[in-house]
Amino acid sequence: MLDTLDAPAVRTWCRLALSALGQAREEIDALNVYPVPDGDTGTNLYLTVESATAAVEHCFDGAAAPALDQAARAMADGALIGARGNSGVIMAQLLRGVAEVLAADGGGPQALRDALVRGAEAAYQAVSEPVEGTLLTVAGQAAQDAARTRGPLAEVAGAAHRSARDALLRTPEQLSVLARAGVVDAGGRGLVAVLGALADAVAGQQPMGPVALGEDLPPTHAPCGEPERLPGHPAFEVIYLLDAPDQTLPRLRARLAELGDSLVVGGGDGLWNVHVHVDDAGAAVEAGIEAGRPHRIRITHFAEAAARAGARGGAAAEPAAERAVLSVVTGAGLAELCRSAGAAVLPADPDAPPSSSELVEAVRRCAAREVILLLNDPELRAGAGAAADQLREEGLRIAVLPTRSPVQGLAALAVHEAGRRFDEDVVAMTSAAGATRYAELAIAEGQSWTMAGVCQAGDVLGLIDGDVAVIGTGIAGTGAEVLSRMLAAGGELVTLVLGDGAPQGLADRLVAHARRQRPEVDVSVFEGGPECAPLLIGVE
Repeated sequence: MLDTLDAPAVRTWCRLALSALGQAREEIDALNVYPVPDGDTGTNLYLTVESATAAVEHCFDGAAAPALDQAARAMADGALIGARGNSGVIMAQLLRGVAEVLAADGGGPQALRDALVRGAEAAYQAVSEPVEGTLLTVAGQAAQDAARTRGPLAEVAGAAHRSARDALLRTPEQLSVLARAGVVDAGGRGLVAVLGALADAVAGQQPMGPVALGEDLPPTHAPCGEPERLPGHPAFEVIYLLDAPDQTLPRLRARLAELGDSLVVGGGDGLWNVHVHVDDAGAAVEAGIEAGRPHRIRITHFAEAAARAGARGGAAAEPAAERAVLSVVTGAGLAELCRSAGAAVLPADPDAPPSSSELVEAVRRCAAREVILLLNDPELRAGAGAAADQLREEGLRIAVLPTRSPVQGLAALAVHEAGRRFDEDVVAMTSAAGATRYAELAIAEGQSWTMAGVCQAGDVLGLIDGDVAVIGTGIAGTGAEVLSRMLAAGGELVTLVLGDGAPQGLADRLVAHARRQRPEVDVSVFEGGPECAPLLIGVE
């Protein structure tokens, strides 16, 4: 339990918030009916917080840990630069308000109370015409209740989270479009996740595993010709970063308010994030040019975005086109295995998984109209989902196979056939991956409770399907025990992938062990390379 927020606590908050938004992204997208039902609020909030988290992580790259004010300002700047959509810009401005107070007053209970109040105020000020029943309402109520809470830091953060949840449940009473759809506000739901992460960080919770980080995604551009419109809505969403003096903002706000609605302008100190819904996208950009220098311009055609949102999860019935499989792998040996099976490869650092933007760029480099993405790591699922949505907006057909281990990815690649219809290929590869149980060995870094008991530093852990099942003292003995447990449930094909940490003769020993237990089993052995775990096992 923390008594005060410091830079590591801000880092943990961002990591937990990114994880929470990743888990809730699809749910939040589905709630998105206001201001435009284009199904992207969860994705936009995830990308906004991903950019904030990346900026905070960058602060920790030096030899010395950063001070609280550095981490807080990095969080705010990162969120501003990476903000996506209406809710993303509002969230960025809220975080900016929080950061201003934390940087100036420290991270004690009173500073957190003041920071949450300032964050809510900043969010309201960013919106040209605030509407109740939205993220703004949830932020305001959470801030009010936090300000009235006396006690340590955990009580303040907990009060804000509980109040936000209660306020979210009341949003349909405040906004008729939510009541008609039978949903709560999508942006408010995202804020509940972020404040829940704050409460967890203060309580001492740590994120599970490394977090995938990166820069903001590249801009998308509007189609040519006369745009269609969603009934009752402008045709385009326009968002851009703007380098401009503060004194030019009143005129810019007035001009954009004439052109459209849902106007949100966040930022300060000469850098702003501008968001507006308009029919004339060119005029909105020109207004930015008159005020300063717009860049990272993104223009979204609402009718097309809404159609894509409605079609998500459905499969278009069209002939197979040029197709690629992209596999995310750690280790040179695994990378070469995937390439030899016909896949493109995105090398991954085990301590810094690829971000959503890196996944987008890797898919683009495949230069294919259809792409099957093999993640080989459960931690990548949220970022991959956000990346896939971005790529579908560009007209690509993409399927994300949530393979949880490289051996599942290899099993999927073994049945890949480019000549099949896209959907049939995806089903076959998914079935092959799902039929493959997976295991790996790891070395314990310290004492810890596991599903198999208490381990000590240096113990060899045998994980089966992601859970610790065996605690041993040697790689060979632990690997044999794990393999025995997996084969006890049946199996016809065993895949062994050896990392550089595997002892000499391990492969021969495990092959003999497998055949003693099941003489009919086929065993394949591969070299994984220096970044691979000491041993990966797949049983089909």
